[in-house]
Amino acid sequence: MAERAGVRIDGNTLRLGDGVVVRFVRTLRLPERGTHPLPPGLGEFPLRRVADHADRVPQAWRARGGVLLPMYLREAMWLSFSGTAEPAALQVGVGKVCAVSGKPWRDTLARDPQNYLTLPRQPWLDGINSGKGTVRQFVAVPLGLGATVEGQVTGEETWGGVQLQAYGLRPEALARWRETQRARSAPLAGGYGAPPAFAAPAPGAAPRQAAAMGLGVGGSMRQEVYRDERPASDWSGTPAGRVFVHLVTPPEWGRITGEEPPPSPVDRAAYTRAGLPWFEHYDDQADDLSPADALTPVRPVGDWLGDDLDPWQQPAPGQVVPLKDAPGKPVADGDW
Repeated sequence: MAERAGVRIDGNTLRLGDGVVVRFVRTLRLPERGTHPLPPGLGEFPLRRVADHADRVPQAWRARGGVLLPMYLREAMWLSFSGTAEPAALQVGVGKVCAVSGKPWRDTLARDPQNYLTLPRQPWLDGINSGKGTVRQFVAVPLGLGATVEGQVTGEETWGGVQLQAYGLRPEALARWRETQRARSAPLAGGYGAPPAFAAPAPGAAPRQAAAMGLGVGGSMRQEVYRDERPASDWSGTPAGRVFVHLVTPPEWGRITGEEPPPSPVDRAAYTRAGLPWFEHYDDQADDLSPADALTPVRPVGDWLGDDLDPWQQPAPGQVVPLKDAPGKPVADGDW
């Protein structure tokens, strides 16, 4: 497949098309029982292009192109779209299962059920759309156990990783939007949480073959996935960019890139005891999508990997902070 010019990597940021900005953020893993506030951001996952390490990745990864990032087993992440300034529709797949609708990945936008996020109104996404006004947290697991969203929804674990595809407005719709925004445009608020400084440990022993990783689910949190209020005809029929994001273990990251991986995740009980903030986000002018039928029964990774025995300390009321809306190298696309 010919390389698309619509995706670029700028440090740890992916830019799809002319305006969509995506960052992958490390965070605290929630308990798998109960519903919780939004966890904080604990720094960005590093991103590297597959093409820059083609001699150290599997052939299938070279064929799919894209980027790679390191995750620990049962580590959690959220996707930040802070910096996306103009309207865009973003499809998010986990193992080529839509994280919004629960349907198999498709290369076109759909409205019934909606299979994309509307940016910049949707400032971030922490998990799959599996509850009313809630999502279940993205958590890393290896393929082969059946614990991924892909495995539970499709019965197979073939793809793993994360898939992104962005669409902009048609020229006439974009011109209308720019005109209405000219007098009242304002910068978006940043994502929640601030990245701390990390001192990375040395990578572990490197296996010969890259271990395939995918996303399962963890705990539930209060977060809405917003319904698109635009006419479907406003969106372009051609994607502005798409990318496959491969997930690798920290030892594999060291072997492939020659770089030290991030340290292991922060202990959430220690974080809460220190009085550091958790978050709540609410937009009373947006309509939440209904839970996706295929995603509602997805079971947490603890059902495969054992109970979560980490202590949970409920944040004090004053720790939950209310929130409001808030150049680089080209990345090669591939066959997926």
